[in-house]
Amino acid sequence: MYKTKSGEEIFIIDGHVHLWDASPENIKNIHGKQFIDCFFGYHSALSPPEQVWTAEKFAKYGVEQMEKDLFIDGPDDMAIMNPTYLKDFYKNGFNTIEQNAVLKKRNPDRIILNGAFDPRDGEGGLEALHAQAEIYKIKGVKLYTAEWKGNSRGYKLSDPEAYKYLETAEKLGIKNIHVHKGPTIIPLDRDAFDVADIDHCATDFPNLNFIVEHCGLPRLDDFCWIAVQESNVFGGLAVVLPFIHSRPGYFAKVMSELLFWLGEDKILFGSDYGIWTPRWLVEKFMAFELPDELVQETGKQLTLDIKKKILGGNAARIYGVDIEAQKAKLRHAEMAVA
Repeated sequence: MYKTKSGEEIFIIDGHVHLWDASPENIKNIHGKQFIDCFFGYHSALSPPEQVWTAEKFAKYGVEQMEKDLFIDGPDDMAIMNPTYLKDFYKNGFNTIEQNAVLKKRNPDRIILNGAFDPRDGEGGLEALHAQAEIYKIKGVKLYTAEWKGNSRGYKLSDPEAYKYLETAEKLGIKNIHVHKGPTIIPLDRDAFDVADIDHCATDFPNLNFIVEHCGLPRLDDFCWIAVQESNVFGGLAVVLPFIHSRPGYFAKVMSELLFWLGEDKILFGSDYGIWTPRWLVEKFMAFELPDELVQETGKQLTLDIKKKILGGNAARIYGVDIEAQKAKLRHAEMAVA
């Protein structure tokens, strides 16, 4: 639990975390090596120097390290685990629901476990989605539209095949659709992360929430013009937040645009662990204020109440988490451990 200097508690739901395996033993080909090296490049370039890991630790940090960084040394009360399969690059997958379920089993009250689907998997993929809903009781999925599969180098959520999956997700009560729409990761294609397909599916599926991870960067304007029209489109701050250290002026500009167009109720905190750890991100975010010139231009500020919404309140609302009940449950668990 994060506490302000005045002692006020802020409930934090980390909206975007992973438990991956990019160890040499799991890498399938050169593309798996390229992918994790690109992640490590972002980690090294945008983190404070004292927060940079070794490449070996970064490739496979494991369950216990993740628990320590999120819940023991870190400020997270809960975290949403989003799988990214990449089975064309990694023998056993990069970050599967089965891997993530290990952490869920160890921390049932702290982990929200999401699934995944790929419309190129056809009827077999629909059956797998049903199985995820039955076994893991998932409320959300993570989609990676630029993922390679055989000769295909991506898909669009506006494709007819994708609509079959979205229809199935809605029927199964899987309401939260997290979609990677952010910076390119080598060797994936930049255009396969374009945000235009969100415009189609958000209109056609008004009962689903579309959480655009990374806020479409570097396509921020396109994303904002879509999200301001679609009440069910949200912005996930993973990748945006680390600029608070390396490019604070750029971060201020992005946050001002998000607050102006989306509003304070549609922005979700995400650390993107293990690219970054949440403690330093939360501490810098809590200390951050928007420059006066941007406040005058947009009329938007980062007040404490707005920060509380971004850090946990908004995610709690769309995932149906009762924050006060959850606080009591976690306190009871901590007392039992003590």
